[in-house]
Amino acid sequence: MSGIYVHIPFCKSKCTYCDFASYPKEIGKAELYFACLYKEMKGRAESLDGYTFDTVYFGGGTPSFVDPKYIYGAMKQLKNYYKITNDAEITIEINPGTLDENKLKIYKAAGFNRFSVGMQSANDEILKDLNRIHTSKQFLEACELLKGENLSVDIMIGLPDQTEEDIKKSVDLAIAGGAVHISAHALKAEEGTPMYGRYLNGELPSADEVADMYDFTRNYLAKRGFSRYEVSNFSKEGYYSRHNLNYWNRGEYIGFGVSASSFIGERRFTNTEKIDEYTACILRNKVAEIYGEEIEGDEREFEFIMLGLRKERGIAFDDFKERFGVDFREKYADKIKQLSPFLDITLENIAIKPDKLYVQNEIIIRFMD
Repeated sequence: MSGIYVHIPFCKSKCTYCDFASYPKEIGKAELYFACLYKEMKGRAESLDGYTFDTVYFGGGTPSFVDPKYIYGAMKQLKNYYKITNDAEITIEINPGTLDENKLKIYKAAGFNRFSVGMQSANDEILKDLNRIHTSKQFLEACELLKGENLSVDIMIGLPDQTEEDIKKSVDLAIAGGAVHISAHALKAEEGTPMYGRYLNGELPSADEVADMYDFTRNYLAKRGFSRYEVSNFSKEGYYSRHNLNYWNRGEYIGFGVSASSFIGERRFTNTEKIDEYTACILRNKVAEIYGEEIEGDEREFEFIMLGLRKERGIAFDDFKERFGVDFREKYADKIKQLSPFLDITLENIAIKPDKLYVQNEIIIRFMD
């Protein structure tokens, strides 16, 4: 099975940490953009005729900011041209303050069955500082509309002036809203964002402080019944994100829209981030790709190990042998021995120890050196 990602680049305002292709002043281009998005979906269909997709994910930007007719039209186009399973997980990202009953009705009619709400924090002062468009009260109002739905909530750690009590309140608020899945991402100050300037000025928590926040978050979520299945993702039993797991299992996926990345047939490619360049390419019946490469040999193994060790369960030996034709334990015996204090090894799999998973990048680099 494979996944589909659809990028909606429009939003109401730009958050201070956001480095994604999102454009609050470009909503006037929505009609043209979606016409081109539908055309791109139709144009790629023939080359993907043999694929079956069991996850669809609409991200952004803020998909819930645009007129829901466009979202409905995009899902209709996908269903017309792609083989999507009857039990597919179909997710849309939502920001509090942009959802209403009519939009939700249209989303459900389109087939959406999973809703990812960007809360980020329960502290209204922090939300204001991040230039979020909502309050904690509006988050709960959105959750009331989504009551009984498959609800995922995003929170952030490592924010300026954030405390463990702030994180606790964020987790509690997410659960009060009905979350069955919580993504807890550490702030990364990307160059070019307002938050990067604050990083340079020393206004953000240190790496050690963020690591402590992460450990607190992990332990508190465990107490509240949420199991970690990937370094930043936690869920109630049976509610993990199938779409995201496909990425971490190095599964194939196709992306549509500006900045959307794809991985098909050992080829990775990415669309332009610029709306005008994207629409111009599509209108001229050209691909909007600005980057593409073939993944070969050892690089495939490295990607599989890098992604696999992000997961709580790590890498299954049988899966590795089926993909690459060699025994993981034999090929990497020296590395396993060197890194044994950081690893849990069973007859079936190898994983990073639970208390070391947050620093998995350092372990993976040593593993692949």
